[in-house]
Amino acid sequence: MNDQNERREPEFRVRARHTESTVTVYQAYHPGIGGPAARNGRFPSSWKRDRMTWIKPSFLWMMYRCGWAEKEGQETVLAVEISREGFVWALRNACLSHYARGLHENQAAWKRELRRSPTRVQWDPERDLRLNPLPYRSLQLGLAGEAAERYADEWIVGIEDVTPLAREIHARVRAGEPERAAGMLPEERPYPLDEDGLAQLRA
Repeated sequence: MNDQNERREPEFRVRARHTESTVTVYQAYHPGIGGPAARNGRFPSSWKRDRMTWIKPSFLWMMYRCGWAEKEGQETVLAVEISREGFVWALRNACLSHYARGLHENQAAWKRELRRSPTRVQWDPERDLRLNPLPYRSLQLGLAGEAAERYADEWIVGIEDVTPLAREIHARVRAGEPERAAGMLPEERPYPLDEDGLAQLRA
């Protein structure tokens, strides 16, 4: 994406690889969890349902988080295809992970909403191929309680191990071949979410 396009990109917009029925999100795990998940299309019993799990529609933000699959405990990168219905449910039942003046009545009201909400939204700077921050934000969804259960048991359509892709793109970046690297990235397009659905999620 060139500088002109980066300037036009709104600060808050959901971008993802998506079809008419699914949305792809990314997570990184230890091979003991990531391997079985990719083979079976479901998370193994060792996956902690009682912990918040964060899903990321941005491939490059996932690369930033896991260090191109080189960070300990994040050596297996998964592309998890989930139903659009599940993705929208997560968004519509979400609360911002931090207090935002003008969006919440006060900090106490935000904390009450946070306790009630099974999903948390966090906006972090999107990343370029060298994992430098860009001037617009990338969505993260934290799933807990009912949201985590629905994610594991209802929303998942398929799980793919994309660690080889991550390593190949990283190799092209290190070799000074940014155009080749960019051509290998998953295509992430604006997700058609109505303004009302996004209003309560803007930081």
